[in-house]
Amino acid sequence: MAGNPVPVVAVDGPGGSGKGTVTQMLARRLGWHLLDSGALYRLTALAARRQGVDLADEVGLVGVAAGLDVSFQPTPEGEPVRVFLDGDDVTREIRTEQTGDGASRVAVIQAVRDALLQRQRDFRQAPGLVADGRDMGTVVFPDAPVKVFLTASAEERARRRYLQLKEAGMDVNIQNLLDEIRARDERDMNRSAAPLKPADDAQVIDSTGLSIEEVLSKVMALLGQA
Repeated sequence: MAGNPVPVVAVDGPGGSGKGTVTQMLARRLGWHLLDSGALYRLTALAARRQGVDLADEVGLVGVAAGLDVSFQPTPEGEPVRVFLDGDDVTREIRTEQTGDGASRVAVIQAVRDALLQRQRDFRQAPGLVADGRDMGTVVFPDAPVKVFLTASAEERARRRYLQLKEAGMDVNIQNLLDEIRARDERDMNRSAAPLKPADDAQVIDSTGLSIEEVLSKVMALLGQA
């Protein structure tokens, strides 16, 4: 990785901060590749299920993670990025509760994280990469010329999630969502493996009260300074 001339924009931050939308828009506008690192854990769980590998089989899971054939395809604005596994469009399948539960089980296994580290770095291809995650700037791409830590208040992130789920027709309670977000933040920031925190040289952007376009403009400005 040292000396790699391919530029990377590393965007880290907690869930609900807007980094998924911002990274998709940024990759689309730049014509760069996109990495949704969180999806890799869902894809590992899905691939394991398809291959008959038990989620308690650490050795088997490492093999699955190391051999993932995945790609992310930017889509027109307003549509979620398309995710492919072994050439199949699994965009919807990786967002099911079953796959999400599997992802949470494999993500705590350090050997799986180690196996996915190189998989993530393999996305670094010309003309450039926009990487979305929680440890992109600290662990995966520490030499990225542009690092952003995108955050927002827990209350704002709960509000965004509430509106998203209500639009999808789900009956949700905003206080429960807020409690879940705070609990997840606590876990992410205090876990032993790649805890959620800004890289020392990251630009922190608080998206509370900002539109996606305003956040994107701030990131584009950082690119112009790199």
